[in-house]
Amino acid sequence: MMYFLHELVLRFPEWEFLRALNVFQYITFRAIAAAVTAFLLSLLCGNWVIRRLISLKLGQPIRTKEEVNKLFELHGQKAGTPTMGGVLILGTVIFSSLLWARPDNTAVWLVLFTLIYCGALGFWDDYLKVAKKNSAGVSERTKLVAQGILAAIVTAYFLTNPAIEVQARELFVPFSKDPVIMNLGALTFFFFAIVIMGSSNAVNLTDGLDGLAAGCTCTASFTYGVLAYAAGNFNIAAYLDIPFYPFAGELAVICMAMVGASFGFLWFNCHPAKVFMGDTGSLAIGGMLGVVAICTKQEMLLVVVGGVFVIEAVSVLIQRSWFKVTKRMYGEGRRIFLMSPVHHHFELMGWKENTVIVRFWILSIMFSLLGLATLKLR
Repeated sequence: MMYFLHELVLRFPEWEFLRALNVFQYITFRAIAAAVTAFLLSLLCGNWVIRRLISLKLGQPIRTKEEVNKLFELHGQKAGTPTMGGVLILGTVIFSSLLWARPDNTAVWLVLFTLIYCGALGFWDDYLKVAKKNSAGVSERTKLVAQGILAAIVTAYFLTNPAIEVQARELFVPFSKDPVIMNLGALTFFFFAIVIMGSSNAVNLTDGLDGLAAGCTCTASFTYGVLAYAAGNFNIAAYLDIPFYPFAGELAVICMAMVGASFGFLWFNCHPAKVFMGDTGSLAIGGMLGVVAICTKQEMLLVVVGGVFVIEAVSVLIQRSWFKVTKRMYGEGRRIFLMSPVHHHFELMGWKENTVIVRFWILSIMFSLLGLATLKLR
């Protein structure tokens, strides 16, 4: 919306004082402005949102002592902390993006739709958890079906656009200048589905300690903001030898809005947390990162940039698979980790919650730097 203010300079060139409005045409300025706007809105609205969640009795249920004794001992005191705080993140990101991103860019609307769609799915999940007063919610199968529908929408967006259809079918991997697969064909949908499902659920699994997911979101979103800007700038894309998408640059505005919103949310979510983002926030953040990765043709790089998210998700898959295999072999399920996701494993090893969080943040920063380094290491 603010982008169009620079057009006043063209309409009234004789008005010298309007020349300052030229700054609104630059993505870099609007991306920074979006981050600051989202951050300040989060600080201004945070306490009000928390009070509303408390008044609505939307407290986070914690698995009982009978269900998971060790986890209850570590986090039992958090029961009742308001959840669904993701509405604060989504609200500030969407408002800031509408204010600073170009509304005539269809990719902007695709990413905002993803935020709302996944946020609604997460909100439904959180509502069921709160209503039933336990850690259950929307079934895994229902979540996957809903995410599959989103993947179909994203696939249709790309494959029905002649200008980007060919590139959309290509598969790039880190450290390689050329696509490793020129045409995914019918597998394009399944690939997009894996990216969106994997990203969304990985962030969801990471959201288990105060500030952990929010902090990792800051670094991942910032990195993809840089990648989006590079992919949308012909000269930079040509220099780095990465796919050029004219529309991708505006996604940097949304990514930076997410950075600002996550920092603002972290203000209230740091240990001891006054609010949790819930699935409302985590599913939406993961879905957004997945779609932005698709829009910039850096899907596989998400495995590197979102390394912490990947480690958390893989730890759960390994734990479940090993438990099932050993139960069939020995009649009794065995575990590799003390508890999954892996952040709980380190807690049970004796690490303090803050220690786990900060060390995972450090890893997230390192993964993001490595992801950016791959742009030159080709």
